[in-house]
Amino acid sequence: MLLHVREVLSPDELRQARDVLRSAPWQDGRLTAGEQSAKAKNNEQLREDCDETRALQQLLLRGLERNQIFFSAALPKQISPPLFNRYGGSANSFGNHVDSAVRFLRDGSGRVRTDISCTLFLADPDEYDGGELVIEDTFGEQRVKLPAGDMVLYPGTSVHRVLAVTRGYRTASYFWIQSMVRSDEQRRLLFDMDAHLRHLRSTFGETDPGVIGLTSTYHNLLRMWLDV
Repeated sequence: MLLHVREVLSPDELRQARDVLRSAPWQDGRLTAGEQSAKAKNNEQLREDCDETRALQQLLLRGLERNQIFFSAALPKQISPPLFNRYGGSANSFGNHVDSAVRFLRDGSGRVRTDISCTLFLADPDEYDGGELVIEDTFGEQRVKLPAGDMVLYPGTSVHRVLAVTRGYRTASYFWIQSMVRSDEQRRLLFDMDAHLRHLRSTFGETDPGVIGLTSTYHNLLRMWLDV
C-alpha cells in the first residue's frame, strides 16, 4: 500500500524543524549506506548522534503519535529513529535501490524489520526542481513530491529512487516501521475497514448494531494477524 498521510507536522512544528535544519551539520549520506545503496546514493544527511537530529526526532515522533491515519495504516510495533537527508548541489540524487530487510539500531537497542518505508517532506515542492521519490509497484512507477509536513508510506519491499534535484534543496526525514501486522495485504484490508468504520460511526453512532458487529470483526481479524 502506498499512502499519502497529510499534515503530520503542524505549521508551527514545521517552522521549528526548518529552523533547526538551517544550522544542522550535514555529512556524506554514503557513510551510513549498505553496500548496494552506497553505489547509488549521492546525498547528504544529518549525523545521527547530534543535538539537531535528536530535537527533530522528538518533534516528528510527537506528530506521528497523534496522527490517526498513520496509526491505522501502519499499525506500528516499532519505529526506527527518524533520520534526515538533503538533496541539492552536487549531492542530488539516489539511484534505484531496495531498503535492507532489517535496520540495526546504532545505539545497540535492537533491530527493526522494515515492513514499511516512510518519507516525510520538509521542503515544499516549489522550493526545488526534481527530487521526486519514484516507487515501483504493480501499477507501474509512482512519483511522489508532497507538501512540507506531509508523508508517504510505502512497502519496504519496493524498489525506489530519488530523482536528481536541479534547483534548490530537498530536505526530508526517512525511517522504517515494523508493523504489528506483517502482511501488506492484511494491513490494507484493516486500513480500509477502519476507514469505513469511522464513517459509519459518524453517521449512525457507536451503539448502532451494525457498527458494533463490524468493530468486532475488525478486532477479531486484528487478533488473528497480530504479531506482538
